[in-house]
Amino acid sequence: MHLNITAYSTALFSTWINIEELGLLFDAGDGVTSGLLQKSGKIKYVFITHPDRDHINGIFQLYQLNARKEYPKIYYPKDSGSFSAMKDFLYKFDTHIQGAEWHPIKHLDTIEIRNDLFVEAIRNEHVAVPQNVSKSLSFKLYQTKQKLKKEFSHLDGNSIKEMISLHGRDHLMETIHTNILSYAGDTPVDDYNKWDHSGILIHESTFLQDEGNTIVKSRKGRNKHSKLNEVLEMVSNITIDRLILQHFSSRYSKKEINENVIKLCKYYNIKVPVHVIYPGEIHRDILNSKPLYNY
Repeated sequence: MHLNITAYSTALFSTWINIEELGLLFDAGDGVTSGLLQKSGKIKYVFITHPDRDHINGIFQLYQLNARKEYPKIYYPKDSGSFSAMKDFLYKFDTHIQGAEWHPIKHLDTIEIRNDLFVEAIRNEHVAVPQNVSKSLSFKLYQTKQKLKKEFSHLDGNSIKEMISLHGRDHLMETIHTNILSYAGDTPVDDYNKWDHSGILIHESTFLQDEGNTIVKSRKGRNKHSKLNEVLEMVSNITIDRLILQHFSSRYSKKEINENVIKLCKYYNIKVPVHVIYPGEIHRDILNSKPLYNY
């Protein structure tokens, strides 16, 4: 499946990831509509990871521009009270958007966006809360296909039709769910298995590494983020097809980011193409652009 991914991500300022063919938006930071222009009208589903302003400020204009069309549906962490307050404010501020849909979701909830595609919510560790609380989420996009069971693979077409008529389609077919894309959102690196066998992994790398030490450490009590070396170490231990790094701090130059990504990719022997979303830049059709690193 070809995916046209356009994205902007600068830590603290704004993050949004748009998948044009699917009408799918992950996070809705400032500038999403000005970045997509008329294409923002194609957005049908908005999945918000958490209520930090750099991930939600674009919702206001997104709804304003789609007031006369079918509203995008917003899905957000159910245990975050910020979204109810935001929805109430929008209903009062823009009285013409009363039909907008807001859906609270939690860990392992699934949302169908097409008959063969669904999004699964995954709890992450960005916000320090108990395990049964969903205040910050990551998302995984799955494609569903029907496949002939292995024990019937020797049958020809006529035999398959006869078996279906006798026993039903479910007797011969099995459902296969393929994780074609994962969006980590804001999160520290934790469980490697969470992203194993992702087709495309979009992962944050807020901080860089310098001579084995992190240049910047999160302040005590702040929400947790990832470090580039930890992300690439994880990627070296799992199976994915492609990596997109995003959410770098704006304190780093493009040169610093490039040098660190290439150095660490070689150190960890990364075997997949790696793309980078640089601070302050909109990146269009990312998968068709030249990777920064290609083993």
